[in-house]
Amino acid sequence: MRIVTAAAVALVFTGGSAPAATAQQPTADGIWRMDGYGTVLSIRNGTLQEYQTTAVSCLKGDTAQRTGPGTYTMPDGTVLTVRTQGGRDRASMRADGSIGDRNLRRIRELPEACTSPAPKDPLAAFDVFWQSFEENYPFFSAKGIDWHAVRDQYRPRVHAETTRAALYAVFSEMVKPLYDAHVAVQDGDRAFAQVRPGTVAPKEELDTEVKKFIVARDLKEARNLQDFANGRITYADLPGGQGYLRISGFGGYAGAGAPYAAQLAELDRVLDTVISQERIQRLKDLIIDLRINGGGSDALGIHVAERLTDTPYLAYSKRARNDPADPTRHTRPQPVFVTPAQGPRYTGPVAVLTGGSTVSAGETFTQALIERPGKTVRVGQPTQGVFSDVMQRKLPNGMSAWLPNEEFLTRSGRTFDGTGIPPHFKEPVFTKEEFDKRRDSAFDTALNVLRNHGGATG
Repeated sequence: MRIVTAAAVALVFTGGSAPAATAQQPTADGIWRMDGYGTVLSIRNGTLQEYQTTAVSCLKGDTAQRTGPGTYTMPDGTVLTVRTQGGRDRASMRADGSIGDRNLRRIRELPEACTSPAPKDPLAAFDVFWQSFEENYPFFSAKGIDWHAVRDQYRPRVHAETTRAALYAVFSEMVKPLYDAHVAVQDGDRAFAQVRPGTVAPKEELDTEVKKFIVARDLKEARNLQDFANGRITYADLPGGQGYLRISGFGGYAGAGAPYAAQLAELDRVLDTVISQERIQRLKDLIIDLRINGGGSDALGIHVAERLTDTPYLAYSKRARNDPADPTRHTRPQPVFVTPAQGPRYTGPVAVLTGGSTVSAGETFTQALIERPGKTVRVGQPTQGVFSDVMQRKLPNGMSAWLPNEEFLTRSGRTFDGTGIPPHFKEPVFTKEEFDKRRDSAFDTALNVLRNHGGATG
């Protein structure tokens, strides 16, 4: 159930709420099975308890305490809103900072496996690990992976005496060929994760290095250079009438542990300053730099997109795998729209800079601009190719597996998982040669395209 964003996944490499239920609605107390996500929820006496289920297991997951009508707050501050729908047997759940609802269906009782102790030996951990991917991971076919053959290869290596270190190594070897930045194996402070070959994870050290380079090279003649939101957002006015907006993540704006409402309020404060009425009257073009972006909240990305249009439009649709036996079956796609924000909005040409270190919510924001009514061009390299929220699956021995189970669809039904969103103009992004020769080809190309052509249709 935990909504793990790319900002959380970045830690592996390094580092408004939905409407509340009303008093007239039927009670949400009871047992619920989630459509997709391998999850059962028990809501009783003010406590929401998650159970993570597979065909071979049921393990207790996260808990949340009731903090208002229909709202439950997790220990990390995430607020879950549960609403019944047209009766007592259907409901939905949404986590603040996420987009889309998760549909719930009432069931009579907990699955039998949830009421008895789970074995904790290495073989049991292996079986839950393998089954969690078997029932939820959507991309085995696209990546050419026979997951059943993987089980046949690795399960004989696991026995009752297998150490945690050896089991961790087995799990890491099993998922390595996926090259999926939303897949991880975790055992305490130790974690295995990797990005797509030829790309670099958006670590804090890289972000710092790149930011210094950009300020010294690209923004040396800029005016009004300013950092916002704990340094996650930078804005500057360029000499030619262009604006430069750098976003290194969609979260962390209001300090560690701050709730989503505080993140959103800080983002609004930044956008009110950056996209002011006075500025948009003189702004010719806008560069949005996402080349080092570790992701975060998809909802915050949509919030930025709402400052960039006067016309409502479909950003994307989101669906999750929901048949443990059939990876081609999904939940009904939920459309996510960009609705023009109140107050000043910039609707002119936009150049979006992307690269392999543009990850997760950085990618869903990029995707949300594809259908933007206005001239929008992408410059740089393809994004990382991971869009889904991340499921954190607990294993019976205390280890964890992280994996995606969702797809984000364009209007035509296309997804960019694995390959990433391609640029219109392909240029090197922060390569050794670019650094050595003090070049930023993507930035220069974006300026030239905007100045000479006013952008390109996304």
